Amino acid sequence: MSTSPRLLGGRYEVGELIGRGGMAEVHLGHDARLGRPVAIKILRTDHARDAAFLARFRREAQSVAGLNHPSIVAVYDSGEEHVRESGGATIDIPYIVMEYVDGFTLRELLNDSESGTLDPKEAAGIVQHVLEALDYSHDMGIVHRDIKPGNVMVTHAGDVKVMDFGIARAIADTQATMTQTQAVIGTAQYISPEQARGETVDKRSDVYSTGCLLFELLTGRTPYTGEPISLTYQHVNADIPLPSSVNSEVPSELDAVIVHALTKDRDERYPDARAMAQDLEAFANGRPISPVATSRLEDVTSTLPVVVAPRAEAVTNPRNDPETASIPATAERRRGSRLGWLFAALLLIPLALLGWFAWTASQGPPEVTVPKVVGTSEESATATLTDLGLEVNTRSEPSDETAGQVTAQDPREGSTAHEGDEITLVVSAGPADVSVPNVVGMSRSEATGALEDVGLEVGGVTEEDSAEQGPGKVISASPSVSETVSKGASVDLVIASGQVELKDYVGQDISDVRSELYDLNLEVREQTEESSAPVGTILAQNPAAGSVKQGTEVTFVVAEKPASTVTESPSSTSETSEPSDSESTSDESEPTSTDSDSESSSQSQSPDPSGTSPSPTEPDTGSSPRSTRSPGSP
Repeated sequence: MSTSPRLLGGRYEVGELIGRGGMAEVHLGHDARLGRPVAIKILRTDHARDAAFLARFRREAQSVAGLNHPSIVAVYDSGEEHVRESGGATIDIPYIVMEYVDGFTLRELLNDSESGTLDPKEAAGIVQHVLEALDYSHDMGIVHRDIKPGNVMVTHAGDVKVMDFGIARAIADTQATMTQTQAVIGTAQYISPEQARGETVDKRSDVYSTGCLLFELLTGRTPYTGEPISLTYQHVNADIPLPSSVNSEVPSELDAVIVHALTKDRDERYPDARAMAQDLEAFANGRPISPVATSRLEDVTSTLPVVVAPRAEAVTNPRNDPETASIPATAERRRGSRLGWLFAALLLIPLALLGWFAWTASQGPPEVTVPKVVGTSEESATATLTDLGLEVNTRSEPSDETAGQVTAQDPREGSTAHEGDEITLVVSAGPADVSVPNVVGMSRSEATGALEDVGLEVGGVTEEDSAEQGPGKVISASPSVSETVSKGASVDLVIASGQVELKDYVGQDISDVRSELYDLNLEVREQTEESSAPVGTILAQNPAAGSVKQGTEVTFVVAEKPASTVTESPSSTSETSEPSDSESTSDESEPTSTDSDSESSSQSQSPDPSGTSPSPTEPDTGSSPRSTRSPGSP
């Protein structure tokens, strides 16, 4: 019955074991999402509770995650798998998902070689690629610190890949010393003198290790051999061996490159990986290497001791001198023996001291219990941990806590660590910046909720007359909408009062006023009145100018053209017109003169003998048809 493959992160299928080291195991894997092969490096379970191994493993993922170079094995992803132990406890096992490289390590290539060495030009070409990868990582601020044949792969296509940045450190990390156990400081056959002395490392330390790597590719052995204590001494004090003294086929140019790379004083070494790579490229192309490397080789060869075989006659009488011939041979041997023991003792004293220091280091630094520093300031936490001999690495993250306060630590309080171990502190950078949401048009309560949802508070609230928003709606915010502010900041709001400012429109044309009042959310009512003013002119308004509520009805009295006026004279009646109702048909109602004899107007006239009224068409002469005299007139 087939079983489902082990799955990490819901994505990576764990396959067969393809490599094993002292810290981790490497499996062939499959990325189910992207459908490609990957290499999965998983920390061994027996190291999952060791803070030093956890820190080293996590550092590898962090170091390589930002590196992108064709000669560096790429890291795709990392995570942790929750594993339940037999006792029921749960532990987190970290893993790293890397580029799968189909090829061999340099260690495997050396083991498979009949001579145990590589061709000088092939070796120089491989190491040149290693140096180019290191030059890139150095530019990115990372020192590898563990260059060796097992950490360099060559693909079937001939590509070179540098891997295992497990003990890599940032160049700027001035505390990155090598005073830790051998499992952490690197491999003894390849460590630089400054690493062996426990001093800080830099990019020139990787240059030294790469020189050791090239030496081994050319000769089949490392520059120095022996036990770890002896190796440490040799890296610091021993003369630099020439690869040509082990393999006569090594050209002098590569002797010079290796001697320059293995110089004890780092200030006299290649200044960086690029300079060494340039000399190897020059060698491969048949060009001269740098004069400084050639000069370094000359200095070394000129100081090498010359061994001369002793003459046979010197045993009995070195000078053929009769006086010395009488000296017993035993006395010479005893003197030489005493001097030999004296020199041996002088040499053994520093070796013994170095061995004692190395033994002390192998026992591991003292254990300490990690204290709780969460909730304290960064300065206080750093001082507390430093006093215990722990290294401190801090990173800032946004937090609601006060800026500068420690919000998390790794390892946690109560964990066991060793002097020199690294404690990571997460320090609050203060509240994160947020964007002011769009609250324009919302009611005050709605705007308050929207601001609180993103961690902001309502500050001052003021009212303002506006026709843009209805009563109680937000007109504007300060800081303005979409502006970035610190979390917890206050935002002032301007709320519409519901009032608008009404102007005095008397004298203006009503057609120019209507749209303006509609924009103010006011109603318009019009009344007309005859006026000599131009038609449409506003003669009066109600209410008068001032602040009014939105929706108020404003009444305007508007001028209209007056009606036409007709003037009628007494002679305007036509001859055929009928008498009006007010006119009398009797002789007594006949109009009288308006002259000075007006008194006769109140007297009746005598009937006309003819019995007919005067003709209505008779011209008006300004006086009555008849003159009526007052009584007593002549």
